[in-house]
Amino acid sequence: MPRFVRYGLIACCVAAGAPLFAAGPTVPLCFERQEVLPWRTLDGGGLNFELLGEVARRLGIAFDYQSMPWKRCLAQVKANQVSGAFAVSFSREREALGVYPGPHGQAGGAAGQADPDKRMHVDRYVLVRRKGGRVDWDGRRFANVDGRIGFQLGYSVGDFLRAQNVPVDEGSQQADELLQKLLAGRLVAAALGGGDAVRLMHTPYAQDIEVLPVPLVEKPYYLILSHAFVAQHPGLAARIWNTIEQVRTSPAYRRRERELAGQQGAAH
Repeated sequence: MPRFVRYGLIACCVAAGAPLFAAGPTVPLCFERQEVLPWRTLDGGGLNFELLGEVARRLGIAFDYQSMPWKRCLAQVKANQVSGAFAVSFSREREALGVYPGPHGQAGGAAGQADPDKRMHVDRYVLVRRKGGRVDWDGRRFANVDGRIGFQLGYSVGDFLRAQNVPVDEGSQQADELLQKLLAGRLVAAALGGGDAVRLMHTPYAQDIEVLPVPLVEKPYYLILSHAFVAQHPGLAARIWNTIEQVRTSPAYRRRERELAGQQGAAH
């Protein structure tokens, strides 16, 4: 059985005046090996890491971050090879992989729902097409879909697209791969996360694509914890989720969120 909690000396440098070192457990977490602005960068920047860093400081623990392809990350949570993953949107199928926060930080939400108060952030998916393309989305239904709509492997937006009865393509690991397929005519559109769309609009792709104004879907994203971790450390799991809410709603974090969101909007 894997070791979900390790002990040692960890550096804590999130808040001014915090102790330089704190002794406590180390909790391994995986995340997707891709930048999603303003939430995270591959070098440990972004709001997700700032939020989790403050959670770690308040609880006297450390998070060991491991980047990897998304499907592998979720598979490692299911196999209890890591203690959790972020940022994960809710679906009933994913409850088999790990545990979402419920009310008061308890494991699992009422009627199989996660508690949105314990979210890390809210983000959206948007539809991207070639400039001059005919495929459309009005917030209720698709129109002029004369080919496949692509999305990244393992992403929950696939469930949304299938529910809309449109043909899909799930063969891409990265957002850039999706756009290459789109521009090559192998897709009529691509469903991208909002952060990915903003990033790609500042690349050479931007001259050939356009983002439809109405989002496909908007949803909260969570830290999920492995079933084994929650069974072995229910109190710590509850404290982590409760502290995520406390940090996310704190004036200092809200100010940082406005700052980074403003920078992203100005860049766009």
